[in-house]
Amino acid sequence: MQEAIILVGGKGTRLRPLTNHTPKPLLNVAGSSFIRHQIAKLMDAGVEHVVFATSYLASLFEEEFKDFSQELRISYAVESVPLGTGGAIRNAARLLRGPADAPVLILNGDILSGLDLRDVLEQHEARDADVTLYLTRVSDPRAFGLVPTDESGRVLSFLEKPKTQEECVTDQINAGCYVFRRSVLDAIPADREVSVEQETFPQLVAQGRRVYGHTTDDYWRDLGTPLAFVHGSADLITGRATSPLVERPAEALIHPTATVDPTARITGGSTIGAHAVIGAHVVVDRSIIGGNVTVADGAQIHESVVDHDSSIGSESFLREVVVGCHAHVGAQNELPAQLRLSCGIRIPAQGVRVSGTAVACPTVH
Repeated sequence: MQEAIILVGGKGTRLRPLTNHTPKPLLNVAGSSFIRHQIAKLMDAGVEHVVFATSYLASLFEEEFKDFSQELRISYAVESVPLGTGGAIRNAARLLRGPADAPVLILNGDILSGLDLRDVLEQHEARDADVTLYLTRVSDPRAFGLVPTDESGRVLSFLEKPKTQEECVTDQINAGCYVFRRSVLDAIPADREVSVEQETFPQLVAQGRRVYGHTTDDYWRDLGTPLAFVHGSADLITGRATSPLVERPAEALIHPTATVDPTARITGGSTIGAHAVIGAHVVVDRSIIGGNVTVADGAQIHESVVDHDSSIGSESFLREVVVGCHAHVGAQNELPAQLRLSCGIRIPAQGVRVSGTAVACPTVH
């Protein structure tokens, strides 16, 4: 039985307010919760049992999959206290069923990747590895931990985030997917916080264990920020990234129950959710519009997320903005990039503008 663990315990603080009430892996990406895209990919790789390592809003994962009827067994390992990445993996490993030498796939719950999981499993077996890490190359690795390897792919060390370009001895970074020999998982200390990046992996290399990197140029994106989140969803829809749940590339994904005016332009891999209403001459480009959202005539939304049950007034302009659920943006607002509106907030007409407006100030009596 091929088994896997998905790490889904994080609070997703970089994506707030979207994650105020929903764990990051359960956010809608290209028409499905992101974790369903990961599950579909694992099933394509032959996985029959997956363990969710949960913590934040853990019960919502069971709710999401309560009617899941496909041929996959799902177990839930809940952290009562924070255990770190290594501790979460060790806690989830208690629920695995395979033998000591069985390979176990481990995925971070916020990484969108084009990695061929069957290929990395085959490489792991061929090298008789204790651990295989998926590595990707980035143009500027200073925001990541570096993982240099030798000519055979064997990992030499794990380096903290470099402060200067001169310290970047490699452009290879940890890409958030691993294959562990089951017995190596069981050796991680139990019931305490453990960092797999700072403790487990360096110790294994120091002990001379067989730790290898599997480096590819496949699509890779960390969905942890709002802009990366909307870009990842758009890339799945347009076909730049792939998922078994997305049948064919398209310019947009519009729910059958949504109402879109014929003069509206929905482009760039945008998503329009259930029962959304998109008005005349609206532009939605590379954005995510949630369920029951109303976008009034002439509004423009670029690279933004409008969460469910919210409304955008006529002729308003949003770029790189996050609008929380049950919020209202009045007419003729112009919201600046990086702005995040909390759930339930209301902005009156012309309440926020980056550029000037010719509308006179109200008379004070």
